[in-house]
Amino acid sequence: MNSRDRIKTIISGEKADRTGFWLGQPHAHTVPILYDYFGVKSDEELRLKLQDDFRWICPQFFPDTYREPSGRSIFDAGEASSGRPFFQDSKDAADVDKFPWPDVKYLDFSNVIETLKNSGPYYRASGMWTCFYHDVMGLFGMESYMMNMYDNPELVHSVTDKVCSFYYDANKVFFEQAGDLADAFFFGNDFGTQLDLICGLPQFDEYIMPWFIKFTNLAHDYGYQVILHSCGAVSRTISRFIEAKVDCLHPIQALAKDMDADGLAKNFGGNISFLGGIDTQILLDRGTPEEIEEEVKRVRNILGPRLILSPSHECLLPNVPMENIEALARAAILPDPS
Repeated sequence: MNSRDRIKTIISGEKADRTGFWLGQPHAHTVPILYDYFGVKSDEELRLKLQDDFRWICPQFFPDTYREPSGRSIFDAGEASSGRPFFQDSKDAADVDKFPWPDVKYLDFSNVIETLKNSGPYYRASGMWTCFYHDVMGLFGMESYMMNMYDNPELVHSVTDKVCSFYYDANKVFFEQAGDLADAFFFGNDFGTQLDLICGLPQFDEYIMPWFIKFTNLAHDYGYQVILHSCGAVSRTISRFIEAKVDCLHPIQALAKDMDADGLAKNFGGNISFLGGIDTQILLDRGTPEEIEEEVKRVRNILGPRLILSPSHECLLPNVPMENIEALARAAILPDPS
């Protein structure tokens, strides 16, 4: 079973030959340390050495994906913002038309497609990152966004529709071009803090879930598995993700409230796959290789077989000892116990 088949099998809820493994997407400052320790010269060499099953090929990783003539990035207001969130002081939904919204005609996925073509027998997670929750929050400013959910719902809905319509159309264009070169729509919105959701459940259901469901449905229409990234304590929304047909949840922030492996297995086991789960807040940072190996075994025994082991945040920081990363990779690819 090659890596691509292995991860597809795990996410679909069937038993593979072993647990999956993904190193994550290490921080730029961590990369040269990894290369030096493992004696490699490229990201692909590193992943091959660690027997990494997963390749994240996101269009936004390629700086020439969005080619707006003036050089403006996707949700950049340019000079119009004056250094403040564009909608921070808005009270009228008519202000929405004043923002220079992005246009899918400026998207060029050719480099992404070429990379997908040359990705070998590995699982390919792709699609626009579609962090619509963060983009809307950024356009308002966090406090203004939360207050306007109560005080000015029409404005929040209008801005959300503009942001999400762009991502929906952009993903549709990308999915048409990518076809079966990609395996999953991988998108990210951090809905949680260390203790709970950022906004209340009624607001989550009103402002987040309608578009969230549209994105998952679109991906499934094109035959892709759906992987959601959300850091934080999101246990109160996992049932909603399952109803929306999310196939896999990432990164399982192990020390966030109610995100421990035991609770996830008890409440949601068998209904969704998990990617992540090995704590980066304390364990990978301060633990020993032996402790990492024991935790890998523990999490695998609890959440397997629907599990791809990975750090509980994909952006590994340079303070994580290389010996611990090596221990994680070594333990993750061991054959599952019968």
